[in-house]
Amino acid sequence: MNHNSFAIENRAPDWQQISTILLDMDGTLLDKYFDDYFWETYVPLKYSQKNNLAHDHAQAILLEQYNGVKGTLHWSDLNYWSDKLELNIAELKKEIEHLIGLHPYVKEFLSFLVREKKQVYLITAAHPEALKLKMEKVRLEGYFEQIICQDQVGAAKEELIFWQKLVQMIDFNKEQTLFADDTLAVLKAARQFGIRFLIHIAKPNSKQSPSFTDFCLSVEHFGQLKTFGR
Repeated sequence: MNHNSFAIENRAPDWQQISTILLDMDGTLLDKYFDDYFWETYVPLKYSQKNNLAHDHAQAILLEQYNGVKGTLHWSDLNYWSDKLELNIAELKKEIEHLIGLHPYVKEFLSFLVREKKQVYLITAAHPEALKLKMEKVRLEGYFEQIICQDQVGAAKEELIFWQKLVQMIDFNKEQTLFADDTLAVLKAARQFGIRFLIHIAKPNSKQSPSFTDFCLSVEHFGQLKTFGR
């Protein structure tokens, strides 16, 4: 199957059957370029300076450490990385906060959901300090019934137990719920749990080419959805 064709031909979630919307933040609503640049380039730069290493050597060391905790709560825990790397990660994020930005059509999409009287929740892996910094830049808080960080739930979104705990916190009907995320492993966990409507964001980083999937509805941005946007 041509993944691009799949993305183009399957853009029609049935909004009449959907009452609850769960939205990821980084890569889904916000351009993941900020996070990718921060962790892949900026942190290694600071780490190399602190430890007198070549930048590419620092990148290799950190990539191995990142991969060791990917899909766990440590992955997005700023305090964990501050202790591990002996760097003030929260302060380093502030140094490049000008790179924080929204994807196209995000505010239009959120306004559409509010007009349609959907229950909209932000479900993010972001650490509370990172969440605060980003919300100060993009001002999206008013669109959501509630904002939930995965550390509040006590499990990573890639884990089935995350979804089992989340439904106890906000009590949604799986058959009437739509979830959007840019990470396939997270979407697969949501599907395993039983969430009926899924959207994959195929272009989380604006500087990179889209990567579509045939696992579920896959679009570059929300403006491509039928009944909304173009």
